[in-house]
Amino acid sequence: MDFLIANAYAEGAAQPQGGGLQMVIMLVVFGLIFYFMLYRPQAKRMKEHKALIAAISKGDEILTQGGMVGRVAKVSDDKDFILMTLAEGVDVAVQKASVTAVLPKGTIKSI
Repeated sequence: MDFLIANAYAEGAAQPQGGGLQMVIMLVVFGLIFYFMLYRPQAKRMKEHKALIAAISKGDEILTQGGMVGRVAKVSDDKDFILMTLAEGVDVAVQKASVTAVLPKGTIKSI
């Protein structure tokens, strides 16, 4: 029955795979892509938002993340909150981090 089944012989030793340097280069390229596409723009946005929050003063008209538009009545430096006037006699305490934009003067009257 040996004549129906061909003999299988082992192949020679596998060639060593080079690519250690290629793998390192690939990881560096992915790291650079991650930095320039994800981390750097996000860090820039965070820096701009911190500058926006630091520049808020009494009388500014602001927009919050929840969509509320109002005028700043009081800013406390030691606390993380702003007192915002929505309408005459309606004051709301809002976290500084929830401020999305400082609007131009007169925006509330035009709405």
